[in-house]
Amino acid sequence: MKVAIMQPYFFPYIGYFQLMHAVEKFVIYDDAQYMKGGWINRNRILHTGAPLWWSAPVTHDSLKLPINRRTYSPGKEHRDRLIRQLDAAYRTAPHFHSVRDLVVECLSFNSINVATFNTNLLTTLARALDLPCQLLLSSDISASATTGEERVLDICESLGATIYINTPGGRKLYSHEHFLSRHIRLCFLCPEVPAYTQLGHPPIPGLSIVDCLMFNGLKKTRTLTSQYTVENAHHE
Repeated sequence: MKVAIMQPYFFPYIGYFQLMHAVEKFVIYDDAQYMKGGWINRNRILHTGAPLWWSAPVTHDSLKLPINRRTYSPGKEHRDRLIRQLDAAYRTAPHFHSVRDLVVECLSFNSINVATFNTNLLTTLARALDLPCQLLLSSDISASATTGEERVLDICESLGATIYINTPGGRKLYSHEHFLSRHIRLCFLCPEVPAYTQLGHPPIPGLSIVDCLMFNGLKKTRTLTSQYTVENAHHE
């Protein structure tokens, strides 16, 4: 059983969806602590050849609260601003109309809870990309530890995981030996996404999945979700 665990990012880059493709159960870490300045309420899109932060404002609250207790600022004007920015950035992109409809569907979801809203957009995008993994919430899974590597291991054990796949950024966070002692193999996903044309501008990798969809469409993006390799941690 292959498992991945990730916080509920806001329209994340394609590597996030490649991780979904690589596993059977994908856990949305909705009760992790909210981190200001991360990827929970924002991502980057392409605007006039340069990355633009595309952000949904979050209400002021204690930074100690978990993601599933934080809220987006209420008001239709915030959604409308995101759509205007999307239109300005991509109105000449080859797949603008179909992808715009998909994004507007996500942005129109009626919840201001950050975790609930982001989980819905991730579910909607995963369904559009034909990703078959089961999406679960960490808050619904029994685990004795509350943070860090032990929490990840407890979740993996609760789900019967034999392989845990993480993004490359987790190489310094987790111990191969610690996972092995719990009979779980630690692996890392290595995205291999070729550069694609972005309105004649020099390619900028790592932008939101929205950018990839706008220039490649759903059919090709579905193919791109499988373009990665998985490395065993002990091969490093």
